[in-house]
Amino acid sequence: MTTTAPAAQQPPAPAEPGSGADLERRIAQDPGGFRVLTGDRPTGPLHLGHYFGSLLNRVRLQNLGVDVIVLIPDYQVITDRDTAERLGEYTDGLLLDYLALGIDPARSTVFCHSAVPALNQLMLPFLSLVSVAELNRNPTVKDEIAHSRQSTVSGLMLTYPVHQAADILACKGNVVPVGRDQAPHLEVTRTIARRFNERYGPVFPEPDTLFSTAPLLLGTDGGKMSKSRGNSIPLSATADETARLVKGATTDADRHITYDPERRPGVSSLVLLAALCLERDPHEVAAEIGGGGAAVLKRTVTDAVNGRLAPHRARRAEYAKDLTYVRSVLRAGNERANALAEATLDEVREAMGAFR
Repeated sequence: MTTTAPAAQQPPAPAEPGSGADLERRIAQDPGGFRVLTGDRPTGPLHLGHYFGSLLNRVRLQNLGVDVIVLIPDYQVITDRDTAERLGEYTDGLLLDYLALGIDPARSTVFCHSAVPALNQLMLPFLSLVSVAELNRNPTVKDEIAHSRQSTVSGLMLTYPVHQAADILACKGNVVPVGRDQAPHLEVTRTIARRFNERYGPVFPEPDTLFSTAPLLLGTDGGKMSKSRGNSIPLSATADETARLVKGATTDADRHITYDPERRPGVSSLVLLAALCLERDPHEVAAEIGGGGAAVLKRTVTDAVNGRLAPHRARRAEYAKDLTYVRSVLRAGNERANALAEATLDEVREAMGAFR
């Protein structure tokens, strides 16, 4: 669930033809009328794909006045893993990156799934509103199963979209920023909200999809950049670590550097990364490198990434000196999320005629 700066690093506002552009207009006109639910699983450090794909947009929406709720879905770590390894470390890391990037605890809420029991209670009625066949057809689940670390698929993996629906609807989220690969998950949420309202009465909004327009960044191996695939460049990496990771990135045999994502995906992803960090056009960046080859390209990328992330890393290091404060942000967020989810659960019980 992701689908996205400190001052002076504001990205261009996303624009989506049709409903996407209309949604952006409505948000700009009445930001207080929208609540965003988004988040990141604590399975590893956040990386540049998150930074340009979702994190900057979260801060943009927050600064517009949208109620931004960021979920750390710790329970969902075990959808495709046997154990939740290093969970505390990764959760602290997410919090540090959020704060360093500009998530403001006075205006946004960060909470953990495991701290809000009402989310799991909503799973039961929600599961009754979707069929096994519908869950089996979900293309995003199919892809996640294909890349799962488990030898067999658990029921939690199959019901992952329903888990997400409970997260979103418990907080009455009405906008969810996602990449296109996550759109099928959100469609399950919309289906559940609609069917619940039809069966029991109006309780839930059908959340709108806010598609990310951030270009796809490939990992250092040429595949999708992912925490679990070991091919990412973490935001928390040092300048030297970044240089090492970029140096090992996949390129090709053509020495002349061009920006051609279809024919030269590895080279073009590196060019794009430099261009995003420098806020320039990737064709111009490629033209400047020209015949300099992969060595000059990688040096350009390394300098661009380290220059862009230097302020973030400095703020992150300052927050890391006071983990007591950092964790207090999460506790306060947990309290607010519990209040929201319990209020929603009360509405669900009343609508269903359940005993309390």
